[in-house]
Amino acid sequence: MSSETDSPLLVTPLNALHRELGAKMVPFAGYDMPVQYPLGVLKEHLHTREQAGLFDVSHMGQVILHGDGVVDALEKLVPGELKALKEGRIRYSFFTNDQGGILDDLMIANRGDHLFLVVNAACKVPDIAHLTAGLPGIEVEYLGDDRGLLALQGPVAATVLARFLPEVATMPFMSMVNASLKGIPVTIARSGYTGEDGYEIGIDADRTEDVARLLLAEPEVAAIGLGARDSLRLEAGLCLYGHDIDTTTTPVEAGLTWAISKRRREEGGYPGDAVVRRQLAEGAARYRVGIQPEGRAPAREHTEIQDANGQTVGEVTSGGFGPSANAPVAMGYVTAGNAAAGTPLSLIVRGKALPAKVATLPFVPQRYYRG
Repeated sequence: MSSETDSPLLVTPLNALHRELGAKMVPFAGYDMPVQYPLGVLKEHLHTREQAGLFDVSHMGQVILHGDGVVDALEKLVPGELKALKEGRIRYSFFTNDQGGILDDLMIANRGDHLFLVVNAACKVPDIAHLTAGLPGIEVEYLGDDRGLLALQGPVAATVLARFLPEVATMPFMSMVNASLKGIPVTIARSGYTGEDGYEIGIDADRTEDVARLLLAEPEVAAIGLGARDSLRLEAGLCLYGHDIDTTTTPVEAGLTWAISKRRREEGGYPGDAVVRRQLAEGAARYRVGIQPEGRAPAREHTEIQDANGQTVGEVTSGGFGPSANAPVAMGYVTAGNAAAGTPLSLIVRGKALPAKVATLPFVPQRYYRG
């Protein structure tokens, strides 16, 4: 989970609180971040699935785009359907390069007079440069360290947050509103990265700790670190940029074509659209799949995948133990001929071929709010 850097580590507005809570801190995307708390990764994971977990995601990049024609302009950089995105709604998309590879994945919200973006922490510097170069005439405002971001995730997240803001209980999935939480201005999005119902709460940096303490004081809420965040998203079949998707993977190979509307498939108009349209029509040479190892041994990232004849057909991109699945779980890329659910595979772990099969994603049911 760590990413080493020669530069001094950046800190989020909750750094002191993490240490107060006894977090084990690690370098991640250039930030000093909590990988776990005394509860431990396994219990943090299960607590989020059963009640509500609070995550510090202030390291993510928050960007505002202002200007006339901003929707048309951004559609030239992403294959997402933005013209049909109503005010107050959010769409998942990705920046693509000329080869159809993914530069980053992101959330895009229509805020009426501007677009609001959340991008990955490790990509935010190149993303902002990409936006600035690719959107002439559009103001690209990076909120930087002036803004914190919390994620409240789990089946009772709505119950907890509705104690302070009753209206959030019926917010649609992938929507965003402005609100006041105990007098603190916040933005609230009904979204997340765990497969559970939940919210992402944007707050001015100097009030982020106040909101975190307010939520942590609720009996159902526990602080959750990066370790459980990773196992939760893996069980939910969600991609991690730099692992399951990167500049060498296309949206078709990654199984993300659901995020490209019919209009954008037909019209194109974004970098790499010819590659993506060809793969949509003819199929890709490889695909991201779920992988279910037999037994209890997990297969980690970069584990070689072989077919029934011992031929190398791919590599694991994310893998570990799934506490809710009560089994090892993994994702990776395999050749198209080995991508069907149930296909037998072998995983080469410490020189041994361990049996596995292609599994249907997600490993645990996604429980997003559907109204």
